[in-house]
Amino acid sequence: MHAFARAGAIAALVLSAWAGAPATADTAASKFDTGHQFVVVTFANDPYRPPSRAGSTGRRYAGGSYGLAQGARNNAQRVASAYALKQVASWPIKQLGVHCVVYEIPDARPIAEVLAALTKDPRITLAQPLQQFHTSSSETAPGTYNDPMYGLQTNLAALDIPAAHQRSQGAGVKIALIDTGVDSAHPDLRERISGTHSFVSTNSPTPATAASYRHGTAMAGLIAAVANNKVGIVGIAPLTRIEVFEACWQLQPNTDAAACNTFTLAQALAAALDARIPLINLSIAGPADPLLSALVQSGLKHGVIFVGSAAGSGDAFPTNIDGVIGVANSDELRHSQGPHNPGEAALSVPATKVLTLLPEAQYDFESGSSVAAAQITGVVALLLSANNRLSADSIVSLLKSTAGAAAQNPSIDVDAALAKVESERRAGRLARSSH
Repeated sequence: MHAFARAGAIAALVLSAWAGAPATADTAASKFDTGHQFVVVTFANDPYRPPSRAGSTGRRYAGGSYGLAQGARNNAQRVASAYALKQVASWPIKQLGVHCVVYEIPDARPIAEVLAALTKDPRITLAQPLQQFHTSSSETAPGTYNDPMYGLQTNLAALDIPAAHQRSQGAGVKIALIDTGVDSAHPDLRERISGTHSFVSTNSPTPATAASYRHGTAMAGLIAAVANNKVGIVGIAPLTRIEVFEACWQLQPNTDAAACNTFTLAQALAAALDARIPLINLSIAGPADPLLSALVQSGLKHGVIFVGSAAGSGDAFPTNIDGVIGVANSDELRHSQGPHNPGEAALSVPATKVLTLLPEAQYDFESGSSVAAAQITGVVALLLSANNRLSADSIVSLLKSTAGAAAQNPSIDVDAALAKVESERRAGRLARSSH
C-alpha cells in the first residue's frame, strides 16, 4: 500500500469531496444505517484521455469531467470480492487522483482486522474507518434562552414564564398597542410589529423620530421582544404580533412621560376595533371619559379583551370600565400604607425595575403600572394562543385560581394557568363568555 504522508489532510479532502460529489453518487445517510461498520478505501485512478487535436490548447485548459478508469473500477470490484465486502458508495476524486469507495463489512469481523488486511494490499492507496462528524453549534435547551440580558429579567422567573414558554409563546395572537409610536427597527422587535397607524401628527410640535417612541417601544418589548435571537431580552409572548396605534406623544426628550387626549385615543380605539384585533393594551391612565368608555364598551360587547393600567383611583380610565382587566404593580401595593381599594385592579404583578427596550437598539429598566399592564397583556396572549375562546373574566379567574400562595398578593403562575387551560380545553369546559 502506498501510504499518504498527510493522512489527516487527505481525510479532510475526502470528506469535502464527498460533500461535493455529483448527484449520481449514492451517498444517502440511509445507506449507513444498517448497524454494520464501514471502511473508506481509495484506488489510484488515471482515466484515459484521448490525445488533443492539432492546434488545440493544452490539457490543463481543456474542459470535461473527471471520469473513472477501468483499472480502478476493476480493482474496487476485486477487493470487494477478496475481502467479502459490500460496496455501498463510490466516486472519483479529481483533486487526489483517486477513486474512493465506501465498503460495508456485512458480518461481525472487527474493523481493525479488516483494515489491517486492506492496508497490505498493493492495489489500495488508503484505507480508513468511515468516521462520524457533527456540527458544533449548540442548541438552546428548553426553558433557557440565548438572549444575553435574560439573566436580568427577574420578572420572567417571578411569573414562571420560562416553563410557560414550553406550552405557549403567543403564536397566532395579534395585539393592538395604543401608546406612543414604537421603534419597529429595534433588533429585538424584528418581525414583531405588523403595522403602525398614527393619530398624533398635528399634536407634536416637532416631527416624530424613533427616539420619541420611548414608552411605546418599552411596552412592545415587554410584550413581544424576540426570544433566542442572541440579542437583548425575551418578551413574555415572543411570537405575538403587535399592531401599533400611535395616540400619545412624548412630552420631553429622553423621558418616558407621554400624553394623549380624548380625540387621539378615540381615533386609535376606533381603528383597533375596526381592525378586529382581539386584545388591546392600554398602558395609560386618566380621568373617566364618556366617549372613550363608549368605545371600550362597544369592543367588550364584541368579545375584545382590554388590559389597562390601574391608576390608584377607582374612577380612572380605562380600569373604571367593568370588564377591562386592570393591572397594578404588586411592588407598590406591597410597600404602600393603608387599605387598598379592591376595585382598582383585577390583577397585580411585580413591575419595578423591569428590563425592556428603548428606541435605537437600547435597553433600560422601567417601573410602574404601565409595565404591569404590558406584562399581563403578554400573559393574556399566551393564554389566547392556547385557547382563543377565553374571555376577560375567565382569564382573571384562571390567573387567580392558579396563583401561588402568598400572604397578601398571590404571585401569578403563568405555567400553572396554561396547564389548566390545556386540561380544561380538552374537557371542553372553558368557553368565551357572552357580555
